[in-house]
Amino acid sequence: MIVIKKAEYAASAVKYEQYPTDGLPEIAMAGRSNVGKSSLINRFLGRRNLARTGNTPGKTQTLNFYRVNDAWFFVDLPGYGYAKVAKTVNAQWGPMMENYLKKREPLRAVIQIVDIRHAPSAEDIEMQQWLRSMQVPTMVVATKVDKISRGQWQKHLNVIARDLELPDVSLILPFSAQTGVGNEELNEAIEEILGLNQELKDLTVQSY
Repeated sequence: MIVIKKAEYAASAVKYEQYPTDGLPEIAMAGRSNVGKSSLINRFLGRRNLARTGNTPGKTQTLNFYRVNDAWFFVDLPGYGYAKVAKTVNAQWGPMMENYLKKREPLRAVIQIVDIRHAPSAEDIEMQQWLRSMQVPTMVVATKVDKISRGQWQKHLNVIARDLELPDVSLILPFSAQTGVGNEELNEAIEEILGLNQELKDLTVQSY
């Protein structure tokens, strides 16, 4: 189990030369605007306001790096798929993401975050296919599970697995930033991604 002893904002970047040069391993968070990436990061790190959260979807348009235990980074990627974001910003998003995901050597995995209440959007599906084509190890986390009854989880998870063409619904981790559901399982998965415990079974994280 990873114990969070230190977590701090390190940098915001648009261009490659603005990325941290520590060489520490990185785990990136990808998802639609307002899907709960920042809330997940704050919950996992036990810091209420470390990652920026806001009521305006699409507001964050940089890659935000958070250094954890001086050993690795969470990278909060700009949200995608919000219609009211200016076209010029949307046009910048693709090249910025491609540059990071294709060229970033310290990148160990991407956690794709979806909202359990909704079927994956076209952008969610495109992102999953993109990550798969680039052979980036990817984990899917379904957030906001506290918003629906537990008895409805499986039905919604089945839809997500079907639309994202995942081989097994068990590969999706249910999560709630409000209640902490899934936080321990996420900790174990990240521990595995970072190679901190080689004995964990390779069931949660897959590279398709």
